[in-house]
Amino acid sequence: MGEAMADGMKVLYGVNGEGMGHATRSEVVINALLERHDVRVVAAGAAFKYLSERLPRVDEIFGPSFALEQGEIHKWASVRQSLHDARLELPGTVKHWISVVEGWRPDVVITDFEPLAGVYARTTRTPLIAIDNIHMLVRCHHDEEIVGAEHADFMLACAVTRAMVPGAVSYIVTTFFDAPLAYDGTTLVPPILRPEIIAAESSQGEHLLVYSSGEDELLDSLRRSGVPCRVYGMRGDRSPDDVEDGNLEFRPHSNEGFVADLASARAVIAGGGFSLLSEAVYLGKPVLSVPLHGQFEQLMNARYLERTGFGLCAPEVTPEVLRSFTGRLEEFDEALAGYEQEGNAIPIATVEAHAEAAVAAQPKLLRRERRQSRRRMS
Repeated sequence: MGEAMADGMKVLYGVNGEGMGHATRSEVVINALLERHDVRVVAAGAAFKYLSERLPRVDEIFGPSFALEQGEIHKWASVRQSLHDARLELPGTVKHWISVVEGWRPDVVITDFEPLAGVYARTTRTPLIAIDNIHMLVRCHHDEEIVGAEHADFMLACAVTRAMVPGAVSYIVTTFFDAPLAYDGTTLVPPILRPEIIAAESSQGEHLLVYSSGEDELLDSLRRSGVPCRVYGMRGDRSPDDVEDGNLEFRPHSNEGFVADLASARAVIAGGGFSLLSEAVYLGKPVLSVPLHGQFEQLMNARYLERTGFGLCAPEVTPEVLRSFTGRLEEFDEALAGYEQEGNAIPIATVEAHAEAAVAAQPKLLRRERRQSRRRMS
């Protein structure tokens, strides 16, 4: 497939800095690509810190941020904040970063919802591949049961998603559920999982794994249930030791401990974040999903989770909701038994194949553009 294929591709890989899911799954794909290709990474925020400690070449760039208050994303405040930050930081960042990249000239750009890598690709006519779960919002059709009364939130989420990474030659969407495609150039693949999740041996214990920033109502419902709960993301994260409160055990931050508790849990209570939902589904754990307010993508994930029979979607955890969830665990187990995923083989192979195909097609596309330009001038 040309000189670039014979010697491996030069790959520019952009990683969004909001939330660690982008960084952890990108690390998996990048490490696989590094076996055959020259890969440079650009990332913002927390993703830059995480990846720069684990990968050979990572540069920091400007990234969007989101305003939060009491667990709710303030949508318009978030947009205004990001635009304000962009006006201050983007011009200098773009100028410096593009000058550095231009000396290297990548063959293809891959982005996990990182917009600046896409700007470079469009400016230089370099093929662009998008790989993320968020494009599920706009690359597939969603019926009224999924959109629900949150139509305004859905439209805003779609507008932001389209603006982040337009013009990719291929959109690879990671998902644990099915939805009808809305556009050509879209490929659905299984989620990209952390190696420790793939290596974990799933068993069925008695405890619920709870991951949430937490509210008093949630804790009260968990206490009243009497079910053993191992709680992450709350006050236990501030202590080096476990903190017990009746049937609740607040666990300190520990990746190894979290994976072990997830793999041995009877079920999971969490938000609607794609990464944890995907891990729970892979390990066969029913989920009670409580999406973050103001985050339609989380709400979409939770509603599809319920539709597939893998768990429930709820606005809050009340004693009644918790009783309904725990009373249906065997039903959810049966649905989860039908889920199949062979590690990360399919998504990684798909990313590499689509990137190689885009690079191979690039000379033909450039010739076509030049012919069209000559026709317009004549």
